[in-house]
Amino acid sequence: MTLIHRNTRVWLLVGFCLAVASGAWAQISSINSAIIQPRIFNDFPGATGTYLNNYPSSLTIGESGAWRTNSGGLDRDLWSFSNNGSSAYTLGANDFFSVSMTLTLTGTTSADNEGGFFIGNANGSFPGGDLQFLADAQGGFLGMFGGTGFWNSGISYTVGTTVTLGMSYFYDAPNSSDAFQFWVNAGSGNVYSPIQDWAGNLAGDTFGGYYQIGNGGAAPGASGIATFGNLAFAVPEPSAMALFGLAFPALLWRLRRRA
Repeated sequence: MTLIHRNTRVWLLVGFCLAVASGAWAQISSINSAIIQPRIFNDFPGATGTYLNNYPSSLTIGESGAWRTNSGGLDRDLWSFSNNGSSAYTLGANDFFSVSMTLTLTGTTSADNEGGFFIGNANGSFPGGDLQFLADAQGGFLGMFGGTGFWNSGISYTVGTTVTLGMSYFYDAPNSSDAFQFWVNAGSGNVYSPIQDWAGNLAGDTFGGYYQIGNGGAAPGASGIATFGNLAFAVPEPSAMALFGLAFPALLWRLRRRA
């Protein structure tokens, strides 16, 4: 077999892999909307929910009168990115992305009252537990946990204030691993998490945001609202693929000269 024939096989394989990668980008790039999924947890069915979807400018989710005789329990509402306006987008293994939004929490601080980004499938099967990147009106926590690990931004969240949350899911080439990085801006510049490498991927998971509230302890119970604003979603530009495509004819010409 000549050198050109051998290398033609290699280039065909590389081209196939690039086409597959390009297809993955094309799929996640089709995201154009969001859906709201009320009461993933419904421990207070008598509470009144508020659900307003004006994607991408804002989504508003609230609960009022979250209370029952028994202590504990949660009402949790999800919203998920979608590419058809009717069902949650399901991530593939190589669906890399960057996303950011503003978040404002109002309401009670005497019970669990939190919201933020959410990655998982609503059933807790995401490796390490569903990933939540959140602000907590009760405890003041602003950071993430689950999935890839834990990060405390070091900023204390105050109910009623607006913060910006951002995260990127990408391939960390130096470490040959998928990875996350998170950032928070509470008005004094971005605060970044360390890069969090991990051995899994997001295939089969959905992503978007959540709001949840706990038991207020006594009637009329706990109430609160999460406002998610200025949602910005982007995928990596396949610039490396474009450069590779430009270089391919020259490489092929050199191989022919050597054959």
